[in-house]
Amino acid sequence: TINEEMKLAAVMAIAELARAEQSDVVAAAYGNQETRLGPEYLIPRPFDPRLITSVAPAVAQAAIDSGVATLPFADIETYRRSLQRYVYTSGTVMQPVFAAASESVGKRIAYAEGEDDRVLRAVQVAVDESLAKPVLIGSAEVITRKIQSLGLRIRPGHEVEVVSSDDEARLTEAAEAYYQIKKREGITRSAAMAEVRRNGTLIGSMLLKTGGVAGLLCGTVGAYSTHLRYVHDIIGRKPGVKGFAAMNLLQLPRHTVFVCDTYIHLDPTADDIAEMTVLAAAELARFGITARVALLSHSSFGSADDASARKMRDALAIVKGLAPDLEVDGEMHADAALSSRLRDRVFPESRLTGEANLLIMPNVDAANITFNALKVIAGAGISVGPILLGAAAPVHILTPTTTVRGIVNMTALTAVAAAQA
Repeated sequence: TINEEMKLAAVMAIAELARAEQSDVVAAAYGNQETRLGPEYLIPRPFDPRLITSVAPAVAQAAIDSGVATLPFADIETYRRSLQRYVYTSGTVMQPVFAAASESVGKRIAYAEGEDDRVLRAVQVAVDESLAKPVLIGSAEVITRKIQSLGLRIRPGHEVEVVSSDDEARLTEAAEAYYQIKKREGITRSAAMAEVRRNGTLIGSMLLKTGGVAGLLCGTVGAYSTHLRYVHDIIGRKPGVKGFAAMNLLQLPRHTVFVCDTYIHLDPTADDIAEMTVLAAAELARFGITARVALLSHSSFGSADDASARKMRDALAIVKGLAPDLEVDGEMHADAALSSRLRDRVFPESRLTGEANLLIMPNVDAANITFNALKVIAGAGISVGPILLGAAAPVHILTPTTTVRGIVNMTALTAVAAAQA
């Protein structure tokens, strides 16, 4: 039945959402129309994706509390999280990550572009979801003003911390630490100070290096390579790791695939490919996914013998030595990797037992073009990443096209990595 308690719960949930800040989806749909509680705005917009995750759980809880639910949920929060799959394409694959992030003690995650509107909206969600304890890098005055203009509920000094780019004492300390790292590479103290003043990624990297934060997200502004340079110089690589790699997740209508390396290695060697394969397979475990790896090529199981085909063939041999239990095969065509029926017809002796979920490309052109084409044509623009592999601490470099939900997803992934570290 539907009783008065359930009706009241629905009304209260709708009223609470009407008082909340507008989501990025609503902002995109309605532009500058008024979305603050008042005479012209009494109920949430129908496109607000939070309606299903706010109202439905409230009604369910009221049904349980009033005794009319014949099959009550053991955990209403798990039910609420499950509803995200109806709203966000990435919701299903991210569910284990969000659960792990919310269960861990709030990790301090720094955001290098703390003045960015998308970052601030994402941080509000991260606070609401108890994913992390955000640390915003930027002008305290600008951040405070933007929080107010966006109608957000987070408060500097309470739910979030601000590392102000106007704090001379903190900047001087960071600049001196950076100078000590780079002094034998031609940098002066004045140059170090100038770099710190204009670069949030540098400040965030220093905070991560010194233990001031447990993780770092950067890259919503500027070139990927610029951010990677500071990560390389300050944070460095994991012991035994020779290089970084970038991986993106795409949740397609019929497949969930991870694509590597989308941003870093222009033309990786067989050793580079083998190393990124092992690192990427380990990262899939954070999503509760067992990797099935395909080393992709224009060659299919020895059909060509040029340098590119031999590189992927050699990489397979190296991977087998590094991770003998890893399910991996190649070199192969992409269609054979994603269709076990087709692969069985071409090469029935393949080591893959199903459709590949981790696609390793021969170079960055192939990886980046494939990823971006699939994201727009088949993935509805929804992806997770880029996920930086090989760093000595939890840090990820995003891109200028990253959405609010993308930042939220990467916040959860960074928090989980920080907790496990």
